[in-house]
Amino acid sequence: MKHTATTLLAVTLGVSLLAGCGGSGGSGDSSAGGGDAKKVTLVTHDSFAASEKVLKRFTDETGYELEILRAGDAGSTVNQAVLNKGNPQGDVLFGVDNTLLSRALENEIFTPYEARGLEKVPQEYRPAGGGTDVTPVDTGEICVNFDRAYFEKNDLRPPRTLGDLTKPAYKDLLVTENAATSSPGLGFLLATVAEYGDGGWKDYWKKLEANGVEVVDGWEQAYYDRFSGSAGGEGKGDRPLVVSYASSPPAEMLGKKPMPEQAPTGVAEGTCFRQVEFAGLLEGADNPKGGKALLDFLIGTAFQEDLPLQMFVSPVREDAALPEVFTEYGADVESPATMAPERIADNREQWVKAWTSLVVR
Repeated sequence: MKHTATTLLAVTLGVSLLAGCGGSGGSGDSSAGGGDAKKVTLVTHDSFAASEKVLKRFTDETGYELEILRAGDAGSTVNQAVLNKGNPQGDVLFGVDNTLLSRALENEIFTPYEARGLEKVPQEYRPAGGGTDVTPVDTGEICVNFDRAYFEKNDLRPPRTLGDLTKPAYKDLLVTENAATSSPGLGFLLATVAEYGDGGWKDYWKKLEANGVEVVDGWEQAYYDRFSGSAGGEGKGDRPLVVSYASSPPAEMLGKKPMPEQAPTGVAEGTCFRQVEFAGLLEGADNPKGGKALLDFLIGTAFQEDLPLQMFVSPVREDAALPEVFTEYGADVESPATMAPERIADNREQWVKAWTSLVVR
């Protein structure tokens, strides 16, 4: 999930950020705790963020130096992990969500592990069947966001539902991510399948395509480059509608003084799809002991309570506290679309292929 505070993109205090490819490689020195390397490598998407204080706490508590390997959007991250099955680039993968989980599980890229603290995570966020291949870490809703200033200036009511987006009033206003390469893009596609069914979602996308929807590769490009309401992108885009998250409005509030009554962006609550992100110990990891310690930490209270204002997602741990700005300005989506993982697994490839032929060609 894809908001990161600008000041936290450069993480220091003993945490190495690896922008390119490369693995843990066993190059760390042996620790006193059983011969594992002193470092543990987290493979994740480009939007992973955590505060320096919390990341330092991981090192202080476990003795492991954390290296972070960013591997692109969530789809690219999972694809690379599948290609490197058995010889992974790191020890733990974070960022595989419920839209992509079946691909990871089918390819058996994880070693099962039941993380400490899992009993604090409600069953609704855990994989079906009670498996321990992955550990749920955060949750949120993929939704269309709108630029309030644009709609007020043009005396136009913001869209509220998926059906609204096909109306002439919203022609050439929406940008979304590629469902083949981006988890929010895929989530938005699944929302339309859930709404219109196997017999209707293609017709819906034909209408959306005729109404001028723009498709870009990933969330960062859509939100920061093309969306007109992004503070991080200084509103440089010309599209006042973007597929993002229900928690995106609080991200726009960071640093604002005084705090306005409402965020500059809003959420079309009838367009949302629930997303859960997971982490897992990679099969063949150089440092499985360190990887297990990292999974324990990811669902520990310190990291869980750090999540909302770093990646603007909700913690899965039921006893984690939420910051006031998150609860005050985030949208409370009562009935997001959901879909059984089995249905996603059985149909994802054919849906994405059909969607690509309709919209991207």
